[in-house]
Amino acid sequence: MELKNSKVLVIGGAGFIGSFVVAELLKEDVAEIIVYDNFARGKKDYLIESLKDERCKIYPIGGDIRETDILNKAMEGIDYVICLSAMWLLHCKDFPRTAFEVNIAGTFNVLESCVNNKIKKLIWSSSASVYGDAVQLPMTEEHPFNNKNFYGATKIAGEAMATAFNDRYGLKVIGLRYMNVYGPHQDQTAAYTGVVPIMLNKIDDNEAPVINGDGSQAYDFIYVADTARCNVQALKSDVDFGFYNVGTQVQTSIKELCELILALKGSNLKVTYKPYSADDARSLVQNRIGSVVKAEKELGFKYKYSLKEGLMRLIDWRDKNNS
Repeated sequence: MELKNSKVLVIGGAGFIGSFVVAELLKEDVAEIIVYDNFARGKKDYLIESLKDERCKIYPIGGDIRETDILNKAMEGIDYVICLSAMWLLHCKDFPRTAFEVNIAGTFNVLESCVNNKIKKLIWSSSASVYGDAVQLPMTEEHPFNNKNFYGATKIAGEAMATAFNDRYGLKVIGLRYMNVYGPHQDQTAAYTGVVPIMLNKIDDNEAPVINGDGSQAYDFIYVADTARCNVQALKSDVDFGFYNVGTQVQTSIKELCELILALKGSNLKVTYKPYSADDARSLVQNRIGSVVKAEKELGFKYKYSLKEGLMRLIDWRDKNNS
């Protein structure tokens, strides 16, 4: 795809991944980037540097994917759309009705608006949660959908709708199945934050980090800047439709993750292990490591940052913000 002189709407562009996508897009010869965000989790502070570029603007009258009239208006004159708007996994667990309205109905609204406005291509955020627990490792894009939670269910529904919109209307859409994304701009303190910020918060408070189970559960951790770069490469690619893993294919156990974080922080704290609650044990994903072959071959994407490098960047960002 030719991005020169194009206009791109980034839905959720003030959020964790979205703010990095905006910064990555500004490296391209685009004419304009419009950030469409309701700021439920996104922050204008994450866009400070990007907004210094006159090509980057925030849509002035709000940006919720449930508001179809505003969404349609925002897409007028737009060439490409990147959509990162969604409720997170644990949030969906506690508020499944809202998860349906945002992640399923909202995704339908985005797809429909793209068709109505003749958008040339949509890059949409799916998730590795569609896979559930691994049957085989690494997990290729053909891995069965073994998901059991509400969040994964919303992403499976979104993928099915994207497929239908491609078949019925010819909408060009690529869905990206993120593995465990971490890095700056991820919510560091909320109840629904990820495992990496939780561990760092404990260590910064001089409290022993807590691991549920024995720590052998293993995942594929990918730094947020790599995830953003994949969005842009997917947009620029000649691929018209498909779903792709976004990960490193590197397996890291929670125990190994915690030990690495402790070492990088120079901490002598001892890890506390506790059993899973019955609720968590029932839906626990023990292993999820994604194959990188398809994304590398078809999108030309390969991760850049090792887990150690990414964590060092995150720790540096936290230290600067805390000071």
